Amino acid sequence: MSSTPQWLESWTPAGGARRVRTLFSQAFDGDTPDGVWFAPGRVNLIGEHTDYNAGLCLPTALPHRTYVALRAREDGVVRLVSAQTPHEPWEAKLSDVEPGSVSGWGSYVAGVAWALAAAGHEVRGFDAAVDSCVPFGAGLSSSASLEAAFAVAVDDVDELGLAATDAGRADLVDACRRAENEIAGAPTGGLDQSASLRCAEGQALLLDFRPGLSAVESGRPVPFDPSTAGLELLVIDTRAPHALVDGQYGARRASCEQAVDLLGLENLREITPDGLEAALAELAPHDADGILTRRVRHVVTETERTARFVDLVSRGLVAEVGPLMTASHASLRDDYEVSCRELDLVVDTAMAAGAVGARMTGGGFGGSAIALVPRDDVERVANAVSRAFADAGLPSPAFLAAPPSAGAGSV
Repeated sequence: MSSTPQWLESWTPAGGARRVRTLFSQAFDGDTPDGVWFAPGRVNLIGEHTDYNAGLCLPTALPHRTYVALRAREDGVVRLVSAQTPHEPWEAKLSDVEPGSVSGWGSYVAGVAWALAAAGHEVRGFDAAVDSCVPFGAGLSSSASLEAAFAVAVDDVDELGLAATDAGRADLVDACRRAENEIAGAPTGGLDQSASLRCAEGQALLLDFRPGLSAVESGRPVPFDPSTAGLELLVIDTRAPHALVDGQYGARRASCEQAVDLLGLENLREITPDGLEAALAELAPHDADGILTRRVRHVVTETERTARFVDLVSRGLVAEVGPLMTASHASLRDDYEVSCRELDLVVDTAMAAGAVGARMTGGGFGGSAIALVPRDDVERVANAVSRAFADAGLPSPAFLAAPPSAGAGSV
């Protein structure tokens, strides 16, 4: 196994557009699309497994994007081709799309059009070609970038006007979430789609999942530019498989719901950091194995860490967030128990090689980790992680440079 770092480069907008225009022409008899649109993958800086507990999350958009070349058609048919699945073209009539009626990768796409139509918008069919440099299966939201790219494309060609405002983009987020939940059949809470549609260059997006907030109130931009402190955000795809952990996400969510019921609360956000010990003491008689205690402690402390992270970067103190990142990883490893050998190896090795902070990101049990690294130490950290994986007999990880980037748009 190679110990030379493998870098996954992002494409320039012009390069991404050229790829999908060529694919579109090849697939659809030399025709040209109405335009090209894109949407990024995302990485979560901090705030993990807090979204379904009414907590805080802080994602930022990657420079790695999904690109879509699309041409509207008047017969209500959707025809799709993808460079990632060249032997699996997808076709359906929009009038036939409903929960349980379609499957395959195209269900994420047709689901967006279905959700927009269900919200009262007039949506036509389309031919489209897709290509992407968002790593698939890395926990970096390749599916959300696919949905969001089609959301802004359909918004544009059908003149819906939603992408022009943050409130409208929040509506597009909801359409993407419904597409994934109800048509593709995948659980999601909107974090990924919000990041892909609502992030801006040089910023993160603070998402507040407390009930009762409007879509716009629940998300606000937060300045985050590591380069101003001589740092870079490094993403490491461990390439660790998720296949052996079916049901683990649901089990953790169920534990949180059980704790909420036992404490007589609406959600775990109601427990303040000062009230955490009292809440855990109240749980203790019902928690012989300590699982509920650990799950609740993670959620409450993770939301507090996210708030502190936002406070520091809002004051320009990016270099001081490292300890919060490593504390987040320790909590996810020990209290929430969603880390794995590969993720722990990345974090430990990156910190030993000079990172100021590192943590797993995403749901866990594989996927990716992030490290905040001094600019001059990036290669050293990447080399150290690659060597550690080779020495452990693990598949080589992949590395992405991840400056905070813009959300979905057109080329």
